[in-house]
Amino acid sequence: MAAGPRRRDGGMATAELAIALPTLVLLVAAALTAVSVATAQLRCVDAAREAARAAARGETAAVVRSLAERAGPDGSEVRVTSGGEEVEVTVSAIADPVGNLLPSFRVHAVAVAMREPEAVGEP
Repeated sequence: MAAGPRRRDGGMATAELAIALPTLVLLVAAALTAVSVATAQLRCVDAAREAARAAARGETAAVVRSLAERAGPDGSEVRVTSGGEEVEVTVSAIADPVGNLLPSFRVHAVAVAMREPEAVGEP
């Protein structure tokens, strides 16, 4: 039996892998960054809500900031403003990407709460 002509595509798999592998790594990094940003955003929302509820109850500004900084992502910035019957808490942070392959994103959340009638303190 004579062997047929030999196929010459032995290097095609290597070339395809060389193109596909960096693309796959970039897609995984983008997906992990998206999860990181979403997690930071949710933590900002939770921190702002918790701090706004505390401010509405009449907690001091130091307590409100402490609650927000503890519940928020690392390095969170907290701003508390009050006007009349309501308090507003803004929590913002920078969501760092995984592996520093992609840019950082700033996330923030704002929560507003009405003061409780028996709240005496001023945040």
